[in-house]
Amino acid sequence: MRARFAAALSALYATEVPAYGTLVEVAGEVNAAVLAADPQAAQELGSIERVTAERHGAIRVGTARELAQVGQVFAALGMRPVGFYDLREAGQPVPVVSTAFRPVDDAELAANPFRVFTSVLATDDRRFFDADLQARLEARLAERELFSPALLDLAARAEADGGLAPDDADAFVVAATAAFALSPEPVDAAWYAELERVSGVAADIGGVGSTHVNHLTPRVLDIDALYARMTERGVAMIDAIQGPPGGGAPVLLRQTSFRALSEPRAMRDPDGSVRAGALRVRFGEVEARGCAVTPAGRARYDAWMAAEGSAADRDALWRRLFPDEADAQAAAGLTQVRWVPVADRPRDGATPPADLARLLADGWVRAEPVVYEDFLPASAAGIFASNLDGTGERRADAGGSSRDAGWLADALGREVLDPADLYAAASTTSAAEAARALGLPPLEQPAARPLGQVLDAPVATA
Repeated sequence: MRARFAAALSALYATEVPAYGTLVEVAGEVNAAVLAADPQAAQELGSIERVTAERHGAIRVGTARELAQVGQVFAALGMRPVGFYDLREAGQPVPVVSTAFRPVDDAELAANPFRVFTSVLATDDRRFFDADLQARLEARLAERELFSPALLDLAARAEADGGLAPDDADAFVVAATAAFALSPEPVDAAWYAELERVSGVAADIGGVGSTHVNHLTPRVLDIDALYARMTERGVAMIDAIQGPPGGGAPVLLRQTSFRALSEPRAMRDPDGSVRAGALRVRFGEVEARGCAVTPAGRARYDAWMAAEGSAADRDALWRRLFPDEADAQAAAGLTQVRWVPVADRPRDGATPPADLARLLADGWVRAEPVVYEDFLPASAAGIFASNLDGTGERRADAGGSSRDAGWLADALGREVLDPADLYAAASTTSAAEAARALGLPPLEQPAARPLGQVLDAPVATA
């Protein structure tokens, strides 16, 4: 049912945003070229069937109640809330907190890894909304209904029963897809403009009477090649690819998008008249996924993000923090991998060492990357901001509201999983299985050098 919903949503978005079809077409061309050049390397982070089918969507809601309803709809599809992202604290602040609904089981991810990055307005954050605007915004949000009772009932039954009968499943997919379609209802022009002065994202959420797909994202194996091809086709892209630099074994997530397009919308003026207008909020994003990282690897990524300097300086720093080779990253304790015994290793009379890095170097195990299935808050905020006409207003001297993973779990009425725990469990479990297969005692994960030592070490020169 998740695969059917993802396909239906993709078809819907292609009709609403035709340039998305171009993005999917170019992603397919790039993936075919990468696969033809090196089929094995192209599929180290997932089969080409998975990569081709893979999508992530993004939606935005206004209240805790709406967020809980979204959680119910996605629970029907086997998608759980994973991670907490506070985009208010990003370099380009946006007045939302977010999570990602996605499957977490390996088999489910392999079958269809559809995920939806879901954001909810922080209406009580005084850095963005004063008391008067908060009250008026919350009153408007309370009046709307994003999901019908019939859809929510089907979703609850699907979650409780582990699925639906064929006719009910058909009805669920149709209703759920329709709930995320762009509404033809006129937009209150003055109200939308008032919210837009705070944030274009706030206007996109609270300035309309429904929700919609903000963007839909295919996965590509070479995002630099895709960026170049889209530009060659005359599609205006945002200024940069968000996330780690290219080159070397990929880690975490790289993302970019074509710029939000001006879409015709009916606008209602204060006198009640309706006129033709346009809004520019939706765009086409594309992503390239790499290997998940350990806490030490994430600390290195965060240090790189915080560093200043020229592009060349930052690139040199990245090479210092992360080796180019995937095995070197794993042996250095920077990436989360599955440790898999090599069944056909030549018998040379050697005894396997009780050390994962040495087992890898000596050919006793191979390190299979654990795909990074989640998001990066700075990248998400950067892409949101790159597709807005202005940065909005934010009062730095005002107090923020308390929104954290606990708040998110309470709003959803569901546990919010920590993605780092999921990746660590996959790697730890595989290490234990490898140890048993090789007749070894429990094995510790490789320990990374302290970040300070890496940053303070002299730079090698040729």
